Amino acid sequence: MSPSGRCQQSRAWVDNAVRLIEADARRSADTHLLRYPLPSRWAGDVDVALYLKDETTHITGSLKHRLARSLFLYSLCNGWIGEDTTVIEASSGSTAVSEAYFAAMLGLPFIAVMPASTSAAKIALIESQGGSCHFVSEAAEVYAEAQRLAEQTNGHYLDQFTNAERATDWRGNNNIAESIFQQLGEETHPVPEWIVVGAGTGGTSATIGRYIRYRRYPTRLCVVDPENSAFFPSYEQGADVVTGASSRIEGIGRPRVEPSFVPGVVDRMISVPDSGSVAVAHHVSRVLGRRVGPSTGTNMWGAFKLLAEMVENGCSGSVVTLLADSGDRYDDTYFCDEWLTSHGMEPSESAASLAEFERSGRWS
Repeated sequence: MSPSGRCQQSRAWVDNAVRLIEADARRSADTHLLRYPLPSRWAGDVDVALYLKDETTHITGSLKHRLARSLFLYSLCNGWIGEDTTVIEASSGSTAVSEAYFAAMLGLPFIAVMPASTSAAKIALIESQGGSCHFVSEAAEVYAEAQRLAEQTNGHYLDQFTNAERATDWRGNNNIAESIFQQLGEETHPVPEWIVVGAGTGGTSATIGRYIRYRRYPTRLCVVDPENSAFFPSYEQGADVVTGASSRIEGIGRPRVEPSFVPGVVDRMISVPDSGSVAVAHHVSRVLGRRVGPSTGTNMWGAFKLLAEMVENGCSGSVVTLLADSGDRYDDTYFCDEWLTSHGMEPSESAASLAEFERSGRWS
């Protein structure tokens, strides 16, 4: 076959791959925006509302489904993925699960590079979507090993930590920010005072922060960060910090500041204790009647704190955060008392703060 014939054949495959991903998105309704039930007994004239963007309704069960879709489209349209490409990612969590789903849709092999300490449950989730797992001894080795595998297989390293902020069209095109504002359109406070998100790659905060500025909304963006993560100290100090430790809250927090994190679009950061993330995840699970994951607990800790400040200052308005992942994946970890005790994440330590917030709208 001539070079032009091979080019036309390759282009036809890419065109069809993009069509398949777009068709999958069209079959999926937008994720729900839930109003969280705040205590009706709060006194005063302050009218506040809290909304949860429920990303668990994606077919792969988490916020990372959006990122995986964007990374595949970005790579296809840049000519980096073809019909024989092995797709590789550095991830042991929800991103790899979602990327394995899209790779299987396109008939491509997918390899997730992860630490050897990754739990069997996470490995099983990735494999259930058709992916395979490649292990390294230390977490810091995943980046270089993913790149090495890509070169060895003549494949493509999706590199979520570099490409997350550029793969999504932050000006709109049904991104998560545009969806939030559209869904709030008929609410009492349609333009939120705050949107609260965690940082894993930094892609979601970059998308939302840029969209807020592009649309000239007065909304402010707050990024919450768990213990051991580098994002918060780097933001506070104005310089990159390396913690040398892994986050204990799955889905958010990194030992280094990833290239996709854009601090210039962030209005405030809040550091959240890991025991607090777990306590709030348990509390919100009871309120909603369904389990939510620990990164959602981190988000809600920040949202509760900001709501309490609004109540204290007599500021009416709304706050939006993300229900990023389901708690059903964490039966043997974040919802297991023995596991929490062994990892020093006792949720009872934050019970007093939650009780006071429920009683009075104050956050201690």
